[in-house]
Amino acid sequence: MDEAPEAASLSSLSVRQFMDRLSSSEPVPGGGSASALAAALGASLISMVAGLSMDRPKYAAFEATHRRCDALGRELSGRFLSLVERDAEAYGGYAAALKMPRDTDEQKAARQGAIRSAARSASEVPWECVRACLDLVSAAESLAGRSNVNASSDVLVAALLGEAAARGAAENVLINLAATGDDVFAGDMQRDVDRALHDIAALAARTREIVLSGQTREPESE
Repeated sequence: MDEAPEAASLSSLSVRQFMDRLSSSEPVPGGGSASALAAALGASLISMVAGLSMDRPKYAAFEATHRRCDALGRELSGRFLSLVERDAEAYGGYAAALKMPRDTDEQKAARQGAIRSAARSASEVPWECVRACLDLVSAAESLAGRSNVNASSDVLVAALLGEAAARGAAENVLINLAATGDDVFAGDMQRDVDRALHDIAALAARTREIVLSGQTREPESE
């Protein structure tokens, strides 16, 4: 008997099933899982472009970049799909903590501790997505001007998906920081997120510039 959609892991659902779950009133999946899935699609495009460029005499000078990006795209695709699941689990933990009883002082203290711990996890998981998006957009920038010109728009789409996913995941990081009750952690995370988003935006913009110019670049230095 096939597994019911409700019991299946999010990453094993069909596109239609995932969309139905996302559009429902269920708390998960939400924006964090959607961001990770968008990034997984971008990572798959990286591998596709690399595959369309490898073993072609016209692009032989960039073979090392193609093989590196092919492997990285596949690794990132798996990592992002894992984050689809983990983001939902992290939010589920936070939602469960909010529902803990608070009738007594002991219960209130236990609830507050659980909320802070769950909020920290709900910040750290999407932060992993942001960091992985930096790898994704960096790979797109590396392929721009060094890969099959017939797939140049796919390189740009990969970069744009990575940037959008990073911004979406970042919002999930930031919205949970206050609930951690740790000002040092929150401040450090805020700075790290801002820095990563700046770098990602710069790489995405560079990718777009190269793709639209149609220029061919020099091979990457070893």
